[in-house]
Amino acid sequence: MHKFEKIWITLGTSSLALFLIILGISAVHGGHTPAASGIETINPEHVRDDERFKEPGLVEATSGDHDYDLYFVASAFMYEPGEVEIPVGSKVKVHVTSPDVVHGFQVVGTNINMMAEPGLISTYDMTFDEPGEHLILCNEYCGVGHADMTSKLKIVDGGTTND
Repeated sequence: MHKFEKIWITLGTSSLALFLIILGISAVHGGHTPAASGIETINPEHVRDDERFKEPGLVEATSGDHDYDLYFVASAFMYEPGEVEIPVGSKVKVHVTSPDVVHGFQVVGTNINMMAEPGLISTYDMTFDEPGEHLILCNEYCGVGHADMTSKLKIVDGGTTND
């Protein structure tokens, strides 16, 4: 092997080793761990025992920088609630979970697109500035009734109701 090839191989390997050492030290120093953080979990067998998901729907927020919390349970083959009215201009934190299998949760016409996974609570903050209706659909195949799994958000002027 030519001496210049040996120099380039040594330089490249040394650079890679230095990079990995710096990365490792930065991760340990910053307190990073392989475990996920900021993820809220729930026992999928006891979703209905949780006060938030016992009667899912829109509730006024008691904390945080949003106006309402919107709770959804995605289960074979439906969303609960089936329809929700939200006042125009409201900042809503959407919470979704599933007691059975993985479902998709997409609110058509918005940026809301989450996975509803057993054991996890997915969340998304959204401000609804314009009146109208948004279809909610499952975009993750979940079984034979998948195509019929829908719900609806109605953005309205005025109060709120849950069906």
